[in-house]
Amino acid sequence: MTIEKLPHAKLPSLFEFQFLISEGESDSGPVRFSWNSSPSSRNVRKSLDLIESLLRLAEVGQYEQVKQLFSFPIKHCPDMLVLALLQINTSWHTLRHELISTLMPIFLGNHPNSAIILHYAWHGQGQSPSIRQLIMHAMAEWYMRGEQYDQAKLSRILDVAQDLKALSMLLNGTPFAFVIDLAALASRREYLKLDKWLTDKIREHGEPFIQACMTFLKRRCPSILGGLAPEKDQPKSAQLPPETLATMLACLQACAGSVSQELSETILTMVANCSNVMNKARQPPPGVMPKGRPPSASSLDAISPVQIDPLAGMASLSIGGSAAPHTQSMQGFPPNLGSAFSTPQSPAKAFPPLSTPNQTTAFSAIGGISSQLPVGGLGTGSLTGIGTGALGLPAVNNDPFVQRKLGTSGLNQPTFQQSKMKPSDLSQVWPEANQHFSKEIDDEANSYFQRIYNHPPHPTMSVDEVLEMLQRFKDSTIKREREVFNCMLRNLFEEYRFFPQYPDKELHITACLFGGIIEKGLVTYMALGLALRYVLEALRKPFGSKMYYFGIAALDRFKNRLKDYPQYCQHLASISHFMQFPHHLQEYIEYGQQSRDPPVKMQGSITTPGSIALAQAQAQAQVPAKAPLAGQVSTMVTTSTTTTVAKTVTVTRPTGVSFKKDVPPSINTTNIDTLLVATDQTERIVEPPENIQEKIAFIFNNLSQSNMTQKVEELKETVKEEFMPWVSQYLVMKRVSIEPNFHSLYSNFLDTLKNPEFNKMVLNETYRNIKVLLTSDKAAANFSDRSLLKNLGHWLGMITLAKNKPILHTDLDVKSLLLEAYVKGQQELLYVVPFVAKVLESSIRSVVFRPPNPWTMAIMNVLAELHQEHDLKLNLKFEIEVLCKNLALDINELKPGNLLKDKDRLKNLDEQLSAPKKDVKQPEELPPITTTTTSTTPATSTTCTATVPPQPQYSYHDINVYSLAGLAPHITLNPTIPLFQAHPQLKQCVRQAIERAVQELVHPVVDRSIKIAMTTCEQIVRKDFALDSEESRMRIAAHHMMRNLTAGMAMITCREPLLMSISTNLKNSFASALRTASPQQREMMDQAAAQLAQDNCELACCFIQKTAVEKAGPEMDKRLATEFELRKHARQEGRRYCDPVVLTYQAERMPEQIRLKVGGVDPKQLAVYEEFARNVPGFLPTNDLSQPTGFLAQPMKQAWATDDVAQIYDKCITELEQHLHAIPPTLAMNPQAQALRSLLEVVVLSRNSRDAIAALGLLQKAVEGLLDATSGADADLLLRYRECHLLVLKALQDGRAYGSPWCNKQITRCLIECRDEYKYNVEAVELLIRNHLVNMQQYDLHLAQSMENGLNYMAVAFAMQLVKILLVDERSVAHVTEADLFHTIETLMRINAHSRGNAPEGLPQLMEVVRSNYEAMIDRAHGGPNFMMHSGISQASEYDDPPGLREKAEYLLREWVNLYHSAAAGRDSTKAFSAFVGQVELLERKMHQQGILKTDDLITRFFRLCTEMCVEISYRAQAEQQHNPAANPTMIRAKCYHNLDAFVRLIALLVKHSGEATNTVTKINLLNKVLGIVVGVLLQDHDVRQSEFQQLPYHRIFIMLLLELNAPEHVLETINFQTLTAFCNTFHILRPTKAPGFVYAWLELISHRIFIARMLAHTPQQKGWPMYAQLLIDLFKYLAPFLRNVELTKPMQILYKGTLRVLLVLLHDFPEFLCDYHYGFCDVIPPNCIQLRNLILSAFPRNMRLPDPFTPNLKVDMLSEINIAPRILTNFTGVMPPQFKKDLDSYLKTRSPVTFLSDLRSNLQVSNEPGNRYNLQLINALVLYVGTQAIAHIHNKGSTPSMSTITHSAHMDIFQNLAVDLDTEGRYLFLNAIANQLRYPNSHTHYFSCTMLYLFAEANTEAIQEQITRVLLERLIVNRPHPWGLLITFIELIKNPAFKFWNHEFVHCAPEIEKLFQSVAQCCMGQKQAQQVMEGTGAS
Repeated sequence: MTIEKLPHAKLPSLFEFQFLISEGESDSGPVRFSWNSSPSSRNVRKSLDLIESLLRLAEVGQYEQVKQLFSFPIKHCPDMLVLALLQINTSWHTLRHELISTLMPIFLGNHPNSAIILHYAWHGQGQSPSIRQLIMHAMAEWYMRGEQYDQAKLSRILDVAQDLKALSMLLNGTPFAFVIDLAALASRREYLKLDKWLTDKIREHGEPFIQACMTFLKRRCPSILGGLAPEKDQPKSAQLPPETLATMLACLQACAGSVSQELSETILTMVANCSNVMNKARQPPPGVMPKGRPPSASSLDAISPVQIDPLAGMASLSIGGSAAPHTQSMQGFPPNLGSAFSTPQSPAKAFPPLSTPNQTTAFSAIGGISSQLPVGGLGTGSLTGIGTGALGLPAVNNDPFVQRKLGTSGLNQPTFQQSKMKPSDLSQVWPEANQHFSKEIDDEANSYFQRIYNHPPHPTMSVDEVLEMLQRFKDSTIKREREVFNCMLRNLFEEYRFFPQYPDKELHITACLFGGIIEKGLVTYMALGLALRYVLEALRKPFGSKMYYFGIAALDRFKNRLKDYPQYCQHLASISHFMQFPHHLQEYIEYGQQSRDPPVKMQGSITTPGSIALAQAQAQAQVPAKAPLAGQVSTMVTTSTTTTVAKTVTVTRPTGVSFKKDVPPSINTTNIDTLLVATDQTERIVEPPENIQEKIAFIFNNLSQSNMTQKVEELKETVKEEFMPWVSQYLVMKRVSIEPNFHSLYSNFLDTLKNPEFNKMVLNETYRNIKVLLTSDKAAANFSDRSLLKNLGHWLGMITLAKNKPILHTDLDVKSLLLEAYVKGQQELLYVVPFVAKVLESSIRSVVFRPPNPWTMAIMNVLAELHQEHDLKLNLKFEIEVLCKNLALDINELKPGNLLKDKDRLKNLDEQLSAPKKDVKQPEELPPITTTTTSTTPATSTTCTATVPPQPQYSYHDINVYSLAGLAPHITLNPTIPLFQAHPQLKQCVRQAIERAVQELVHPVVDRSIKIAMTTCEQIVRKDFALDSEESRMRIAAHHMMRNLTAGMAMITCREPLLMSISTNLKNSFASALRTASPQQREMMDQAAAQLAQDNCELACCFIQKTAVEKAGPEMDKRLATEFELRKHARQEGRRYCDPVVLTYQAERMPEQIRLKVGGVDPKQLAVYEEFARNVPGFLPTNDLSQPTGFLAQPMKQAWATDDVAQIYDKCITELEQHLHAIPPTLAMNPQAQALRSLLEVVVLSRNSRDAIAALGLLQKAVEGLLDATSGADADLLLRYRECHLLVLKALQDGRAYGSPWCNKQITRCLIECRDEYKYNVEAVELLIRNHLVNMQQYDLHLAQSMENGLNYMAVAFAMQLVKILLVDERSVAHVTEADLFHTIETLMRINAHSRGNAPEGLPQLMEVVRSNYEAMIDRAHGGPNFMMHSGISQASEYDDPPGLREKAEYLLREWVNLYHSAAAGRDSTKAFSAFVGQVELLERKMHQQGILKTDDLITRFFRLCTEMCVEISYRAQAEQQHNPAANPTMIRAKCYHNLDAFVRLIALLVKHSGEATNTVTKINLLNKVLGIVVGVLLQDHDVRQSEFQQLPYHRIFIMLLLELNAPEHVLETINFQTLTAFCNTFHILRPTKAPGFVYAWLELISHRIFIARMLAHTPQQKGWPMYAQLLIDLFKYLAPFLRNVELTKPMQILYKGTLRVLLVLLHDFPEFLCDYHYGFCDVIPPNCIQLRNLILSAFPRNMRLPDPFTPNLKVDMLSEINIAPRILTNFTGVMPPQFKKDLDSYLKTRSPVTFLSDLRSNLQVSNEPGNRYNLQLINALVLYVGTQAIAHIHNKGSTPSMSTITHSAHMDIFQNLAVDLDTEGRYLFLNAIANQLRYPNSHTHYFSCTMLYLFAEANTEAIQEQITRVLLERLIVNRPHPWGLLITFIELIKNPAFKFWNHEFVHCAPEIEKLFQSVAQCCMGQKQAQQVMEGTGAS
């Protein structure tokens, strides 16, 4: 019976028992169930078939019945049912899915088996993705139904998601309502960063997601749209926390500009209301409002329009929508800036360089470096000064969510450090404001505000008085006054958002105060940027608004400063109502753009409602103000406004060309000068009166979709018919041409106006302006004109095609326009193509003109034909492609015709573009799309005979022979040819004539040349290489010879015919163009044809030669194919090939000198083939074999390397075989041994094929083998296994094989791409890194990303291990620096900071160690100087430069070196520098490429290439000296310095001139970047060359740069400390342990007099001391192992002597420095370096006179200095483990824990290895810490340290315990630690001297006393100086009878010892006294 026919009546009985499955069927773990004992039930539960059958029944029509059957198990045993359903792999989904959806909520609740069920459902084997989708939907359903949006349920879902590791999948799901709720909760628990997540989702889903966010906010926070306050209608749990609300609103606000109007308005309403929800009622400054400000309602009043408008809708620009009417003024910002603001958490990626394409300076991107400031989310800096800085800020003021009171700051420190801050926190901008001001300070600040607004008789102050007071307070030495200053300014800035609510008079006063603050320079840097931005935002408000008047009053106050902010002026000038500004302010802004003051400083009065109100108030009070307010005449009589209207101000605004000279025009200030000038020249239209003009401007300013009808009516009322032409001109020129975002608005305006006449006027005006721009001068690359033309094109399309009206042929012939542009050249195409594209864009909106309209398609086909031109600029191709996309056309399906080549059409062309000018040098007259070079042969060279080949003009790789178009760029047109001066159009004939001549000749010449050359070449090569077994060498040689012979043959065959053919073709073309030519014209034609043929014959000849050569290579390969095969075959059989016939012949017939040998060809013979390669007939010789010229270099290099490759492989095979033989037979079958055998096989295969693919396979196998090795195997075998794999990788890395860059890149790729199970093998990765086999930069980035911000625990644990091994246990891998793991450390630090207490185990400690090890890395913030340095280091190892960049850099460097050494360089090379900038621009124009100094990346590459080239020159010069020992070393050095010094001067000049003079950040960032690059190049060079490494070039670069940047110049003095910091960081990275080959130069650098003086003397507040101390510690750390083991080879002796000299200088000149850091130095100096340590310990402050230690009866405790503690600037307690320090402190206070003393030794001991048993640093720290605590303890008791007061304390217990308990080694270290404190007179010296003597006196064995004596004595018997404290201690010991020194046996144990003591005693006390003491003691 089939399943379908099962009797239904039977089925219900199946469920009379519990519906269960057996345990065996489920693999989900230990589930708890109650089992029924019925036997029949067991049978049922044994079968999944039952459920499967039921599901199938449901699918065939029994759905409802079957569904009912399942209701019993759903109720009674859901867990078993769901497991059964999950295990059935069936295609009957409907009921199964429904059941699973029904069951899931049960397990989301509190079912006992829920964890197991859910885990199996989510992760179980074979689960389809649809099950996960079901679970996710079930979660959403469960949460959103029933008691809607229950937060407890949501919390449960989040817990489940975390357990299942399913959170990220859930958050990518739907429905959005549930997902957003879940994300909000997850962010509260710190599982994700909400703002980043929201930004990503908004980008991905757009408006639907934004809508969902808003619905969510309305639900969770009803009051956000003006509803009830949250507390009233929601439970506490359902309320949204303020920070979540703030984050969501910030993200929504950022995208408000890119969404529909309705959404945008709702978002802004929410933002406004949010301040009510979150802010307390806030009071204005006293005096502004009579009764305080009432708490604002839920409207937008509470918040200034600034909040609605962050940075003028800039965020919207990134997505392209139009925000508010002023968006157009911001077009100049890079489009991605908006997106940068939307994620304030990631300042790392924030700001691109704010430079503009038009900038004339070559270094605009240097500003880009500064744009990455360490302050999160704030960008600043560019070449053009603070302007961009100010405007590069996000809307700093407008966070409506920060709860503020009038005197408190809204920022807490930790968030600031972690870069989590909102983009609006004022305290980021103003660190001084980041403090809490006391109430008194606040009150005082408010009292001054009160006085500004008061009227007599109350106390008053004028604005000027307040400003003077603020100036005084700012620079005051009194802290209180500085605080008042900060408080006042902070309050003023915070108050900005409430300015719109101020009464007019008070607002005017505030504006004057605000402007005055900028004028007087009371704020700088960020705060200045903020102030300027506030003014700009105010001015952008509609003309006549309150805030507009505020902006005008403030601007008027600081107008004299505008010249300092040219870019700011450009932004001001781009405001739509700029022409309505007061006339004098327009003047200031116009000239400010050129960094100038107006020639006549106009003092116009400004009249604002506020100023009138103020004047009235003053008049009423009848008391004159103490000082008239700035920009305001005391007697305010003016009532009319003085704002000017949009007239054509040709005087003040220079034209496009002259403008460019003065200041680079920013993109956003689209310059309509071209149109204005043209309008001036046409007959003038009747202008309406000024007030009418103002009204018209006002109408258009305030026009929007909502008020369209109203504004149309206003216009009709205002403007008479006669003025309508003027309105049409105004609309087109002043509005349409520069406001593309509002075209649809203006188009609707025309439709609403319904005035056909006016429409016609607008259309005519549009055509007129288009023609003006089309005929304008295109020689200067005028970006503005191109933008205007594009905008007008868009408008034209919109008012014609989009409205189904045609563009008439008489008005504009589009096709002819394209043809004419094509003929005239690239510059014209740059204008015309975008214009046409914009016109046609509108056709899609037309019923008539949309494709496939024939008119539209005809133009599209012309564009498609243009698109096929291979040398058409990329951006134009892009324009065409975008147009096709907009019109829904496929560019490949268009039918390009032949219009562009149609000569007949050309003849009848009506010129629409500018007619050619008289000046023949204009680019537009050159042949189509060519870059011409002027002829190198003068016109007179026509007499040259054709028999002698002329000098070659072209390099082999100059000419592209893939199509005839390759000729075009090189065609020479002599501009002086009379024919072309008379008939410029004939230039078009030249290209065709030359191409035709070449086409006719190329095939016959090529075939003939190859045929002849082939036979000769084949015979000679076969003969020469008959005994050579390497086919590749033979092939290359054949190619070289063939290329040479073919080229020569082609040249002599084609020269004459070409000359004649070109000449004939030209004459024919000229004749057909000028049909009725006069005899005079014919003569001109003949002369022109002869000269052009002569000029271009060489080019055509080279083209044919190169074509022949390119074809010859493959032909030669065919001829020699059998030869090659014979050799390959022999190699595969394992034998060496040689031709036996030739071998016999050579041996018998040839004399020894010329006989061929078996193996490679003789080098002398090879030289002949090399010469063939260098000198190809007809081309310039190439000297560099490594130049990539066709077949030339690479194969050549490879050819010589081939034999080497074989040798490398052979060596590798031999070594592997040796290893395999050495494996014991017992391990032969071990998997690792088998893996080695398989590795050997792959090596053999690779050796035989010897190609890169086989090598890559081998490399991959070796890397994966290494990663796969686990330590479980036999240790010896494992070691061998790893060695074999490394051996293979190193063989491949050999320079003669594949080289380091290629290998490292491939190995790194394998590491990144391999499977997770063995990706994280830390031993293997460390091994690869240690052996220089990994590209660290690439691997570091990968590792940082793979941690997924802490979500990938395996990756985090692996990264921690790797960092620990490579950077903490520094012994293992010396060449890896912190820069190599920059991103990894940064990510780990971020994970550590964000994980709040549940960081991965050991991470906080690891990060602490990393921090303490690398102080220099602390300011790692993105964009900080150190970030620049480390990014420079990592970028120095990049190999993939863009093509041609190296040559370009080399050319520039050579140019600069020549300029630098020229006589006209000027003082400090400034003239040379200006010339160089010109050279850079010229080169860029020549090369049509992005400027080499225009982007961060290219600047970096440029410096790296220059450094490499300078270093290479040095190596070459030094190699020359080795080859020629007689050469003068001084001359060699001078040769090296010639380039190095020039390069350094270039760096110094770039640093000095980058950015504005005041912008130090740019300079410092550039310097750090350059230093980083030099360091990176040095480290790489050091690794590669090893013992061949030369210090000279790097030493010279650093020393000269140090001298250059420490010159006494103001600009350098201001950045001196940052410069020194940069050098210190550089030297720290290059410390000797990292770059031992650089150590001598390094020591010389750090001991240079200027460096020491600057670091230790000139830098104020001793800020350089800690850095210099770090460098000395680096030196001591390097010396330590050598000194400890007394391995003083000659080089080490030199280094040691150098170190002593440095210390002597420091001891003499900076003893205080040694005093302060003595502890840190002694900590790293080995104990046996006695003299080195004495030098440091002998230092004493220069202002101290040391008492003579030999004075009889010297009372040490009576000395005045003896109770003063010395300064110790090392954090010595840092090395103590926290628990140890806790126990120690406890013991010192309470003598508990009692076990402390007994455990002390084990705490100090680290190993049992003699000499390294103890933790020396911990002993030193312990001794000093206990000592300092003891001194404090004694002082607290009112005593001073002495032999009696130091006893019987916990402190002395510790010391005594150590003396007794430690073994000899430990005790020696302990006593040394005490002796290290015996220095000049101070409390430490006194205490430790007493301690030493006390330990001696109390010692319980003589061994301790002997050791104390040894420690003191060994320090005294070395050369001077000796520390004072040491001497007094020893004298006391031998002199004081209490110590019975002379009685001890060790004094008399041997005669020489006794003698030694006697001589020391005599030195210390004088002979007589010593004798008495010795005898006296002896007698007693």
